[in-house]
Amino acid sequence: MDMLSNFSPVSVPDALPSHEEESVLSKQASLIEGLIAHSSLLIAFSGGADSAYLAWAANRAIGELALSVTALSASFSANDREHAERFVRTYSIRHEFIEFANPLYVANNSDRCYHCKDELFTRMETLARARGFSAIAYGINADDTHDFRPGHRAATEHRVISPLLDAGLTKTEIRQLSRLAGLETWDRPASPCLSSRIPYGTRVTPELLVHVELAEDAVRRLGFRQFRVRAFGQNARIELASDELPRGLAPDVSQALIAAVESAGFSTAAIDPAGYRQGSLNSSLKKTGLD
Repeated sequence: MDMLSNFSPVSVPDALPSHEEESVLSKQASLIEGLIAHSSLLIAFSGGADSAYLAWAANRAIGELALSVTALSASFSANDREHAERFVRTYSIRHEFIEFANPLYVANNSDRCYHCKDELFTRMETLARARGFSAIAYGINADDTHDFRPGHRAATEHRVISPLLDAGLTKTEIRQLSRLAGLETWDRPASPCLSSRIPYGTRVTPELLVHVELAEDAVRRLGFRQFRVRAFGQNARIELASDELPRGLAPDVSQALIAAVESAGFSTAAIDPAGYRQGSLNSSLKKTGLD
């Protein structure tokens, strides 16, 4: 049977121009060929657009021989867990949760993500040996190599494969392919772990993470979609996406936002007029040369 025949795209409104669709589908074909080459595969699955697309593609390529694994910790929000559970249930993806905690991660130094991924891949290696999986994969894409990604170093050390990167897929192309496949995650906003809201050098405590999670739940209930609540001790900074910022700065809405975030456990809250910037806390690393 031709496994690539399983990957005919779903018809969706506003489909890609034919030349763009041909290009991204060619990359998808390359991805699938790479996945089929593995007799079995463990996949690090967070529920975001990249790992969701990879989990779906592996499931379509090798079926039950692929197992998606999600790490549970205090930094993984209930909202993200709900999205992950719904995705694997909707698309019949074989999946398991594992729990872990790493004290070097809690210390929150600039290599926090390295220790997180090192712990995750160590646990996945143990699982792979016990279950006989031939390889471990994660969802880094071609765009991620341009940002500060200490987790990629851990992946290299553990010989974790990066199928999306190997296929040359960018974030935009992964969203395009996810949309063509009818995946609900095609336009899901990026949602890294809650610790990414805390400046490096500030300990990642369960109490602080709870405050962040409650604050972001409150912002979400007010109808905002792409945002971050950054925690600076007891002070919160609310970053809203550029297209949502004007609404957030309207007097009545801004008052509601600030009140909602403060009620989540922060002493003060303010809306950042510069808006949401992905990885905005990484700018301090560049200034100090830590990246």
